[in-house]
Amino acid sequence: MNIATITQCPVSTGGFIGAITDWLVGLMSIMGWLGTGIAVFLENLFPPIPSEVILPLAGFTAAQGHMTLVEAIGGATIGSAVGALVLYGIAYAIGANRMRRLFDLLPLTDASDIDKANAWFAKYGLVSVLIGRVIPIARSLISIPAGIARTNLLKFTLLTTLGSAVWNTILVMAGYVLGASWCSILGFLDKFQYAVAAIVVALLTWYVVVKVRSHLQAAQE
Repeated sequence: MNIATITQCPVSTGGFIGAITDWLVGLMSIMGWLGTGIAVFLENLFPPIPSEVILPLAGFTAAQGHMTLVEAIGGATIGSAVGALVLYGIAYAIGANRMRRLFDLLPLTDASDIDKANAWFAKYGLVSVLIGRVIPIARSLISIPAGIARTNLLKFTLLTTLGSAVWNTILVMAGYVLGASWCSILGFLDKFQYAVAAIVVALLTWYVVVKVRSHLQAAQE
């Protein structure tokens, strides 16, 4: 498969991020499922790398016979889980203040990203690890407050793997089914992700309200 052919989509990434994305695309086409795992692993460690490009391309690469569909999904999910665990481990080891300073030093990130992730995790707890995998940027950052809070590693791993598997399957399947037209979903994905995020936030808000009301009623009895 010619790399130039599969990167002709008008993806809105350029410069540094565009160069990284192109390199990851080549990695997947050459190394198959292992390259997919490495690409998704790096995307988890560096949130500005767009999984919305990498995952459909993994599906398209599978459709071209460079790996099976199961290998594409499996490699992506392993990469997601390992990347999340690395971020969890770093946050666990160095704590919130050093993570904030680190994000201030890294390109295209800043300390406010950590603050937003911490606020999200503080509000919704471990369930945010599961649903965060389908929300832009949060899918990587949510591992950080989980590590800072030193949440149960087994629960974190299970929820991360489950959420990653669902999201990866959707995007890899889309690329596999659409084939050379995979890039037609890119514009739709932005709206889809934020629609999912809005629905998730609404459901979580409803859940919190119900729980608070039940506790208040129990206290009054």
